[in-house]
Amino acid sequence: MPKLLVLGDDLTGSNATGALYARFGLRAVSVSAPLTPSSPCLRQDSGIDALVVNLGTRHADPEQAKAAVRAAIELAGPVELTVKRVDTTLRGNVGAETEAVLDSAPAARALVVPAFPDAGRVTLGGLHLVDGKPLAESPAARDPLTPVRSSRIRTLLGPAGGRTITELSLDVVESGVDGVVGALREAGEIVVCDATTNRHLTAIAQAAARLTAEDGTRWISVDSGPFGVRLASALGLAPGRGEVAPVLAVVGSITAQTRDQLAETEQVLDARYVDVSPDQPDPAEIVEGVGKLLAAGHRVVGIRAVPPAPGVPADPAVAAWLPAALAKAALLALTRYRIGALYASGGDIAVEVTKALGADGFEIDTEVLPLAVAGRLVGGAFDGLPFATKGGLIGDAAAAVQCLEHLNYVLATHPGRKNP
Repeated sequence: MPKLLVLGDDLTGSNATGALYARFGLRAVSVSAPLTPSSPCLRQDSGIDALVVNLGTRHADPEQAKAAVRAAIELAGPVELTVKRVDTTLRGNVGAETEAVLDSAPAARALVVPAFPDAGRVTLGGLHLVDGKPLAESPAARDPLTPVRSSRIRTLLGPAGGRTITELSLDVVESGVDGVVGALREAGEIVVCDATTNRHLTAIAQAAARLTAEDGTRWISVDSGPFGVRLASALGLAPGRGEVAPVLAVVGSITAQTRDQLAETEQVLDARYVDVSPDQPDPAEIVEGVGKLLAAGHRVVGIRAVPPAPGVPADPAVAAWLPAALAKAALLALTRYRIGALYASGGDIAVEVTKALGADGFEIDTEVLPLAVAGRLVGGAFDGLPFATKGGLIGDAAAAVQCLEHLNYVLATHPGRKNP
């Protein structure tokens, strides 16, 4: 049976959310209501990890929307996490459907996190903003069928069946996982969370998962897509089809832009890196550090060059030997450990890594973002290994995350060969 049940209110949103779960390694299938006991997606052997049900209730009467939610939950049966997917602009029966989900799980609490930072939707001070404007001043307020009358999420939730509603402010979220855990302990049955970046979503998800591990708190996620999948990951529900091999990142760029991008991977993907300083450490030493990170359970591990101390100019000699040294360490890591995919940041690094692995070339599958491409190595011992490359000065803070998430998606949906 599915591990997760995702309840959407329109087809396009449901499908887009299913794609997010697939990217995180879950086998996601999107279907439209009504379900029946004989629906193939409900078979014991369906192999589905995340069942995404489009209820088609965006423009329905609130009571009809509640009934559709209850029916889908009853037919789907017990799952480890129920997600009420809401529109990124909170149109539709947000309050009624949230209430119906909670009615089906009396002991559960709801995390309402509708922020979708990558799409310009954030929550600040309990208010939902669209491209920097309050929701009630956005085009969603003029929707001819389901106009949104308030920017405050708490107001849009309505009476919530008499349940207590707490707003979790951004300063608490930014205090880190420990701070969020403490706030969630004291919060009400429904918690509306501020979030303006993907790392905020990750912090809330990790805090919620910690409470589940400590005292058995059961959560319902009310979100527009990116939070629910992070909560599922934090709860250990992804990847869904066996173990997805980790990704190795090799980063030679030392620009401030690259540092910001790597910090984002640490926050969003729990990536961890072995720092390579200019004193030319032994590649075996570097790889030993990689092994420790893998043993600790990190799914994205990396080797990165450390910039010189402030005020110290870069040494041209270091710049000359560094790409080859990092490439040699990458080869050793790929030979010693099971690595599913490779990410290289910096043009020289990509060239040296390809050379060190004995590849004849690089088969390009797609452009993840402008000037960042992904594909597979061609030839050599690592023929077919998924590989993504990006220049050190390319992309915003989320660029490396996008490349690494693409590789995770490839590994989850098209498992490749194992390393020697």
